[in-house]
Amino acid sequence: MSTAPPTLNDTKGHAVDPHPPTALSDDEKSDAGSGSLDNASESDLHARWYEPPATYESRHRWDPKATWTEEKKLVRKLDIRVAAVACLCFAALQLDRGNITNALSDNMLKDLHLTTADYNLGMTIFYVCFLAAELPSQMISKKLGSDVWIPIQMMAWSAVAMGQAGLSGKASFYVTRALMGLIEGGFIADTILYLSYYYTHAELTTRLSFFWVSYMGTNIIGAFLAAAILEVRKRGHEGWRFLFGIEGGITFLIGAWAMWYLPAGPTQTGSRFRKAWLNEREETIIVNRVLRDDPTKSSMHNREGLSLKELWLSITDYDLWPLYALGLLFFIAPGTVGAYFTLTLRSLKFSTFETNMLIIPSQVLFCIGNLTLAFLVRRYKERLAIASLAAWWLLVWFIVLVALPDHSSKWLKWAILTLIVGYPYPHPILVSMNSSNAGSVRTRTVASSLYNMFVQASSLVASNVYQPSDAPFYHKGNRALLGIIAATIVTFYLAKGWYIWRNRQRAKIWDSWTTEQKDEYIRTTKDLGNKRLDFRFLH
Repeated sequence: MSTAPPTLNDTKGHAVDPHPPTALSDDEKSDAGSGSLDNASESDLHARWYEPPATYESRHRWDPKATWTEEKKLVRKLDIRVAAVACLCFAALQLDRGNITNALSDNMLKDLHLTTADYNLGMTIFYVCFLAAELPSQMISKKLGSDVWIPIQMMAWSAVAMGQAGLSGKASFYVTRALMGLIEGGFIADTILYLSYYYTHAELTTRLSFFWVSYMGTNIIGAFLAAAILEVRKRGHEGWRFLFGIEGGITFLIGAWAMWYLPAGPTQTGSRFRKAWLNEREETIIVNRVLRDDPTKSSMHNREGLSLKELWLSITDYDLWPLYALGLLFFIAPGTVGAYFTLTLRSLKFSTFETNMLIIPSQVLFCIGNLTLAFLVRRYKERLAIASLAAWWLLVWFIVLVALPDHSSKWLKWAILTLIVGYPYPHPILVSMNSSNAGSVRTRTVASSLYNMFVQASSLVASNVYQPSDAPFYHKGNRALLGIIAATIVTFYLAKGWYIWRNRQRAKIWDSWTTEQKDEYIRTTKDLGNKRLDFRFLH
């Protein structure tokens, strides 16, 4: 039995359905574009080679002749049962990872006798450990199953988060930062892999947008929580200790619930502790719609690990390197400003309460920009050019920031910083592209981690751009960030050009072949994943 080959795409980078169902969802319709196969014989040609292997956990639900009309209703059910839960878990991550900025507004550094340089080093340690844990975490997740590993991570980092309530100085700050990074690393990539079991590529982009909306929504909720909890300082207590303890306890409870709730996959929603929430018909629809969108999702069992050879092949997949470069470059500038946002507001003489309230508008703006980019991608079937709008946004407001006189009103400075921190967020688009362009479960597993490693590396750089000698306005740092943003814009268009060129190369060969030649290629090729001639990159 042959392993399922990659998804087909047209020369514009749109997914092609080799044997479409009777009714397509709105997401599928929008992403299908002009990518229909020329004739039924070619469709039949590919369908013969898309049968999942016997090891695939949902093999018993594969049916190439299945048709359905109730897909829209089922996708809504998945949004509630799967996507909403993933958003809740991600919110728990951000609650414990992001509350360090709220703690800073309560004079945490002063209480622990730390300088901003010590804070920079602590965050550097966090990001180095986070980055180092990405690939090992994905390897563990692929072997144990994301449904098992995600809750374990959540409960483990929550325990460390609560332990931060007992920080006593520089050493304990560095240790807890290191442990948080090691345990949280890989969580995002693990969750994205888990979502890919249920959603098509086009649907995943939209769901990931809401994924990061929950991230920002958590920051808003966290700001209100922090504003309330940190009031205990008025009674003589160090409020940030209560903040770490209470919010860590909340996320631990969410992790424990996720351990009970998360199913291994769409055909494994039932267990000895609960009744299955998908019936046989629904399982059949989910499995077949996902495999028709991307047949490679059946090439590995959801409890199957990767070999060292497979790991190496995935790491050396140069067609994904342009996305890694974007992950590294783009997030340095907003990450730098974001890491110092609350410290800057305090230096502008805003109170602790005012500071935590004043970060909320940037989070709201962030959510609006995030969803707007996702809508534009759906509307215009364009990814990298639309994602680059975020870089243009940052370029404009960093030019304003660099040109802003030092004596400007603190409210004007707050407004400019809010517009920078609340930038349109292209991360869901890039993450979805990275998953789609991987072309196999093997590469997708590793690529998700590698991409996130580069994103975390950008945070590592961002933690060291602003230096104490450049305080309080960081003129040198902001000029450097302006140059990085310009380089990012160039990289966006270079990446798009690369994928257009790669697709045209393949189309020139593939389109010149007869149906028999294509059949022979599919039966005999040793090309894997996105290296196949019938694979087209999204861009």
